[in-house]
Amino acid sequence: MSLSELIAGVEDHEKTLTVVNADTEVADSLREYFVDRNVRVVEDRSESTPAEYVVLGEQDRFLTASSVAELLEEEARTEPGFTDASYRPILDAMDETMFTSFDTGRMVAASREIEDRAWRAGRGQLHAGFQTLSTFTAQRDVYERLGARGELDVHVYATPDTDVPHDSSVRLHLEDTTEIARSWFVVYDGGGVDANKCALVAEEREPRSFFGFWTYGADTVDYILDHLTTTYALAETDGGDDESDRSGRRLRSR
Repeated sequence: MSLSELIAGVEDHEKTLTVVNADTEVADSLREYFVDRNVRVVEDRSESTPAEYVVLGEQDRFLTASSVAELLEEEARTEPGFTDASYRPILDAMDETMFTSFDTGRMVAASREIEDRAWRAGRGQLHAGFQTLSTFTAQRDVYERLGARGELDVHVYATPDTDVPHDSSVRLHLEDTTEIARSWFVVYDGGGVDANKCALVAEEREPRSFFGFWTYGADTVDYILDHLTTTYALAETDGGDDESDRSGRRLRSR
């Protein structure tokens, strides 16, 4: 299964957030917050209880529930301005969370969270796809620092569109494939700790507009890593069309 097919599979599992007995402005604020995620916000009323609460589900499956008071700070209800922390009971139930129309700035911000987790752990493997080598070159200083951090092994994937850097602390996988050209991903294997595993996977569907998901699910992270390491495994020079050297650089066309 390709990265694009994996994104499509997550996309098919739209979640529904049902807002019960709350004011319409609360539901509208939640719609605004989740507008770029694969979450549909609906309103409902219950005569069995006057309580205001929300229920997160997927198709006919219950995922979690929370009172509106727990979900939102009291002052936020009169002047909406929610933070991620306010949504924690709901976000914790989203192992794979879709997003749509993320621009480059938001993608960089999301990537930094995963890079920071790998930096703090200082061990394990970090795999990052930059689409083009020139894009990686612009971020090279950050990744050279990561590659020199403790026992952290950093792999970078890109299509070759500029000169290959030398004396790098990262392993470069230069792949002239559609998947690498369209995909932006950052995947951390957790450094031996399942709870630290995380990934961001997206594809560019419109110019500099990305559609994809992030996940903290260990099984999903393992699947992504298995796909990358088996599809784009480093190879020794064998006299064929591939070129590689001991620094880990590899050039291949498909």
